Amino acid sequence: MNSRKEQNNVAGLSVIIPAYNEESGIAKVLEEILLTMNNSNIDYEIIVVDDGSIDDTALVAAQFPVKVIQHPYNKGYGAALKSGVREAAHDCVFNMDADGQHRPADVPRLLKHMDTFDMVVGSREANLNQEWIRKPGKRILSLVANYLSNMKIPDVNSGFRLIRKRCVEEFMHILPNGFSFSTTISLAMIHAGYNVKYVPINIARRTGGKSRVKQFRDGFATILLITRCISLFNPLKIFAPVAGAILAFSILFSLYGIIFYGSFPKTAIVTFLTGILILLFGILADQVAAIRRDIH
Repeated sequence: MNSRKEQNNVAGLSVIIPAYNEESGIAKVLEEILLTMNNSNIDYEIIVVDDGSIDDTALVAAQFPVKVIQHPYNKGYGAALKSGVREAAHDCVFNMDADGQHRPADVPRLLKHMDTFDMVVGSREANLNQEWIRKPGKRILSLVANYLSNMKIPDVNSGFRLIRKRCVEEFMHILPNGFSFSTTISLAMIHAGYNVKYVPINIARRTGGKSRVKQFRDGFATILLITRCISLFNPLKIFAPVAGAILAFSILFSLYGIIFYGSFPKTAIVTFLTGILILLFGILADQVAAIRRDIH
């Protein structure tokens, strides 16, 4: 057996590249990933998922020795990755973007960790090429994700990741069709106790189509994503502190009324009951979330 295979503990790799209107940059991406994989001595396949492009993305990709899957209409980044995973022939899958920001030469750096970890993610740390409009939302999302997962996640929504196929299939029923796929699979893997590794990478400026990030639209989408992550992974961690604060306020307010006015304020009773109801609602939401995650 080749020594590189022994080191990587990866017998075969399915590279999945979701693409939407990327005809201008996908050729360069495919040239680079083919060169990297041909030098890796690993059995591999490359799957390009054309997510309903209205340009010649699929035609350009078809000129290379890759498998091309075409969606009849645009379904979303997550849906494209799901299609690729379903078609993947190998036990390990690797996904990267089609816009030229990721460097295929970084793939071997992730592969060498697969003997210990179930998912290895390229963390875009301290790079200068990330669009400024993404940074505030990403920062808030990272803070929430770190709180929910009880660990520091360097890059919660990186699109450059290596993961075992069975892990994606395990969480397929809760993974969204949009860009929140990356965040959701990150939290799902950590919450389920899988071994996750983050490897620092740098990204280049995009060479493909224009960015589809819109400040207000994607800002609202980030808020929805944060709400979804909370409700899906650890709702009690949000409801419990809120309930605790309300209960503490009701007790302090009661003491204030008794000490200074000699009577128990009725408002404190209402506040106390509100805190209890929020706590009970959080416990119920936590149980529903656990059931939802376990349904296959």
